Amino acid sequence: MGSNFPSERLFNDAARADNKYMSRPARCFAPHQIILTKGSTNTPQRQQLAEAICRAYPKAEIQEQPNIHHNKVDLGVSNRLGLHYEGKRTLVLGEHLSSVRHSDEDGNTCPNYWHFSPYGFCPYGCDYCYLAGSRGVRFSPTVKVFMNLDEMLDRINTVARKRGRPMPFYLGKLQDGLALDRLTGYSRRMIRFFADHPYARMTVLTKSVDVENLLDLDHRKHAILSWTTNPPDVDRQFEPNTPSVGKRIQAMRQCAAAGYPVRAVVMPIIPLDNWRDVYEVFLRDLLMRVPLSRITLGGTCIYKPALQLVDLKLGRGNAISRDLQSPDIDGDRRARYAEGQRVDIYRHLIQTIRSIQPELQIGLCLEHTSVFEALGMTPAIGQCNCLL
Repeated sequence: MGSNFPSERLFNDAARADNKYMSRPARCFAPHQIILTKGSTNTPQRQQLAEAICRAYPKAEIQEQPNIHHNKVDLGVSNRLGLHYEGKRTLVLGEHLSSVRHSDEDGNTCPNYWHFSPYGFCPYGCDYCYLAGSRGVRFSPTVKVFMNLDEMLDRINTVARKRGRPMPFYLGKLQDGLALDRLTGYSRRMIRFFADHPYARMTVLTKSVDVENLLDLDHRKHAILSWTTNPPDVDRQFEPNTPSVGKRIQAMRQCAAAGYPVRAVVMPIIPLDNWRDVYEVFLRDLLMRVPLSRITLGGTCIYKPALQLVDLKLGRGNAISRDLQSPDIDGDRRARYAEGQRVDIYRHLIQTIRSIQPELQIGLCLEHTSVFEALGMTPAIGQCNCLL
């Protein structure tokens, strides 16, 4: 490690901060069992954090499975929907030895980037969840806390110093970035780390409203905070067990007031019967209340296993699934709405945004080049939420 980055001092400071942090139950999450898997308690610091997390949920059954990897926990449920819901009620503590990775998207315009995973999956209950059908979650759909955060930060330091210029590390690709932060206090360690680093920057995606751990930190604008948002009508219909959109906007305002760069990701856009009015009213409210540095729009784009789970939850012909086209086997194998419909939706939303904030940077998530071309947005390819 180079002399310009005092990582040893930083990790020691973070450890001392851990000793003072009091774990509190995470909002929207009350696990009925906590399973301690391989690596969860093999250092004094991990043991201390595991004990604190367990104390936060005194009614949860505690199981120790020290020889089982975090993704090999058997929940004893074979029914797919039952397994999904049981996983949402189970907290697994473990270690993730390949938690800092480079994405490998293809078949769309998404630029590949580095991401990291102090958590796995998510306690929230969104019906459209794309993660629920991903390979890493489908067979092990538990909510996870990985205890080896120091090793992750050490790896990030190595990668960023090798790159030698500012680069983002994304937290939110395979989890919600802040949903469990009340429980772990990880944000206080991560934001200090990125604030002190000459090159590494953090971008976070969340629906959480628990931002009190962030507000007093000297972040130096090295942490970019993004919220997934949708109109209240979408929230009420398709986002059970999540903080309300109104409370998310309040959290965004708090973080913007604390100097963080704040972004919004409006996704997945769902074409309700009155979608034009619903999204226009929502966007006007959001843009008038939150000083955004960027907004990214994204349609519903979902892999087949996740789509099957949507249909199990909501029934066939539901408002999410009914207009989806078959997955593009020559692209990224996600199901989407027809391209013409997506262009129509994006065009209306972009016109609404421009009428309120003409200079605000707008990106599109997981879209095709032809959509950017139809909207006259080809210069915006790669200017989306995950990057600096």
